[in-house]
Amino acid sequence: MVNNDSLARIKRPPPAPYGRQHALVLVNGLAEQSETWFRNHRVWRRHFDVSMPNLFAYDGPVVHRRLQAGLPITVDFLVAQLHQHLEEFVQTPPYHLVANSMGGKIAIEYAARYPDQVASMVLICPSGLSRSEELPIVDGVRRFGVESIIDSVFHNRRCVEPAMLEYYTRQSKNRRWRLGFANTIRGTKDHCVRDRLVDVKQPTLLISGEEDRIVNREEVKAAASDLSQGQFLVIPRCGHAPQIEKPRFINRLVVRYLTGQMPAVHRDEPGFATGVPQG
Repeated sequence: MVNNDSLARIKRPPPAPYGRQHALVLVNGLAEQSETWFRNHRVWRRHFDVSMPNLFAYDGPVVHRRLQAGLPITVDFLVAQLHQHLEEFVQTPPYHLVANSMGGKIAIEYAARYPDQVASMVLICPSGLSRSEELPIVDGVRRFGVESIIDSVFHNRRCVEPAMLEYYTRQSKNRRWRLGFANTIRGTKDHCVRDRLVDVKQPTLLISGEEDRIVNREEVKAAASDLSQGQFLVIPRCGHAPQIEKPRFINRLVVRYLTGQMPAVHRDEPGFATGVPQG
């Protein structure tokens, strides 16, 4: 169990005074938006103006209009969708980005293409940093096997909310949803962003779960050294969704990192947070 007191305690702040908060944009992976950040966004709203563009509405009209036109769902398309959303509906750059899994590909591409629009990033179990990755989640959907999806993502199954399990059980039987999901995977799974890291100049924290079965944490750790301001952290006894398995820790960590208040790692925590910024 992660010692959540390893970071200095954050007291609940008083109501924010009138004025604009810094913008925080959450970019989900293959899991849809509300299912990715349901244990996080309320906490982060105390500190940031949080935006959650839903780029992966698999049974929504945007995805299916594109498929009907014979066009693929690619990372380039999703980056363009994110840019359009921020330009038209947020309009308060530079943005802090927090992304999970395949959302890391989108965040890295966005930061490289629009450097003036991004202040800093936290990438949680980001994919696209190695040439090949395991996607057991795909087989789960193909076989209607939600259990295999859960096993591939979570180290501790007790962290799975019954409502989440019910949602994916229901959606995996929805032909329109499965079609959008499968085409999104087909169009994005081979997109590697490792070569783009040299163009990312923003402070970036890369986080891996020690028990991640989808993204190789050693590849993520190595990628941190390719970033001009990259740092790496590994969370023990955690799988591919630390924001769900270790929400209290991730909530505090994101606030600390994005506000420049990261404390030093305690001496009694050897190996807990390799590469966490000091001070």
